[in-house]
Amino acid sequence: MRRFKRIITIVLPSLGIGETADAARFGDQGADTLGHVCDYWQGSLKLPTLTKLGLGNIPRRSPLTGILAVTPLQSHVGKMRSISDDKDSLSTHWELMAAVHQRTLATFPNGFSSQLIKKIEKFSNRQVILNRSASELTAIRLFGQQQLKEGDLIVYTSSDSVLQVSANEMVVSLAELYRICRYIRFVADEDQLNIGRVIACPFIGKSPSNFKLTDKRREFAIDLPAVTALDVLKQHQIPVTGAGQLTDLFSGRGMTRQIHGQKAILTKILKTLETQTFGLIIADLGSLDEDAHARDPYGYGKDLMQLDAWLNAVVQQLTPTDLLLITADHANDPTFKGIGHTREFVPLIAASPNAIGGQLTQSLELADVGATILANFGIDHQLPGKSFLNQIS
Repeated sequence: MRRFKRIITIVLPSLGIGETADAARFGDQGADTLGHVCDYWQGSLKLPTLTKLGLGNIPRRSPLTGILAVTPLQSHVGKMRSISDDKDSLSTHWELMAAVHQRTLATFPNGFSSQLIKKIEKFSNRQVILNRSASELTAIRLFGQQQLKEGDLIVYTSSDSVLQVSANEMVVSLAELYRICRYIRFVADEDQLNIGRVIACPFIGKSPSNFKLTDKRREFAIDLPAVTALDVLKQHQIPVTGAGQLTDLFSGRGMTRQIHGQKAILTKILKTLETQTFGLIIADLGSLDEDAHARDPYGYGKDLMQLDAWLNAVVQQLTPTDLLLITADHANDPTFKGIGHTREFVPLIAASPNAIGGQLTQSLELADVGATILANFGIDHQLPGKSFLNQIS
């Protein structure tokens, strides 16, 4: 079995590829993130890098509009499903790294309790506004002006197990916003509220027309319930660079280096490829999920094309001893009802220069990614997941 010297794993949150067999249990019949985005763009969605890597070759009920299958196939492709009982980003990211979360995290469709809100107001000495389900962009567009004027805290949630706090950086400093979120994390854990993430979502601008989220977003996650593949890699002294949202989702555990922020993250990852020649580089590129929550298929397609161009730069840096894994942790159809994630398969592309491509098994699960990474570095483990390394060697 061939082992790769370096594995680069790129997670594109929300890039679903069609409903799973259990979609009806979640009310997600008919969801198809990539299919519906391609249909929306009427064949003008140009993804040359992903197309060349075999995105159009992944089995699905109907072909993707404008995304062709390629011959010969140079990568190994397939699709994976989650076995978690929810669609939360926290659970699915953990699952990718072979830690299946059996306890369903709490959600708050009617907002948070008055007791919790009172505690937040007392600690922060600021009033809480909104306190209901909303996308990040909707929250700041509708309530950003009031927050800027009155100094309140915009508190909201989504279909995920999250408590989000937005404030304008001109009114609430980043240090204060992070301190408030750390307090909420403490209270949520002490009161056993089972909130998956407390998220600081700062924004800038002086009016709704130019309000925008910044790259200073921070997530304060509930403690991981189990050992992950990242923990095991660290135990075996395998270098791990984590980039993007997942550094917070794993609370930095198992990572020897972290890359935060969004604005410069793509450039920093390319720089890391130049200097880290061994181990794991794993990056979460979450901009697509923001478009999906806002139900913006135009913005989704635009961002996806920009990421496709960036992926080409990644591919250009690959050597024959590299393995590139491209996938998603969950789906989020921007044309679907509501604002939440959708229960779908996610794509899996495994690429290495000079490889002979093919189809991966049809029964892949998210945890198989973590199991494959551990198998590649010759590490025995008792974590969930089955390695597909022998299929791509």
